[in-house]
Amino acid sequence: MSNNPAPDAPITWNLRPMMAAAGMFQTTDLIAPLRAQGVQLSREQVFRLVTKTPERLNVEVFAALCRILDCTPNDLIEIPKVQSERPRRAAGAPETSGPAIGDLRPIHAKLHRPNE
Repeated sequence: MSNNPAPDAPITWNLRPMMAAAGMFQTTDLIAPLRAQGVQLSREQVFRLVTKTPERLNVEVFAALCRILDCTPNDLIEIPKVQSERPRRAAGAPETSGPAIGDLRPIHAKLHRPNE
């Protein structure tokens, strides 16, 4: 079994740790700075934004969070990297040193006409 995340693995939402690093420990601490950035969210919306990973996020809200916390989008979200796995070989099958079947390419045929 591989340690690689599945293609549909969830992102990591780092808003709460970023807020804590900025000295903001309650969800309501974010309401006034968001308003100062022109973003009007209710207390409930801010609570959900801080405590749950959003499924959708308005780019203006995302940019405001980056400005407020003096961070980049990469600081707020972590997207797991998916690495391709090598194909498994059958049990007892010898290791091959040649190219995998996906690496093989056809060889162009050379046609010769018989002399007349």
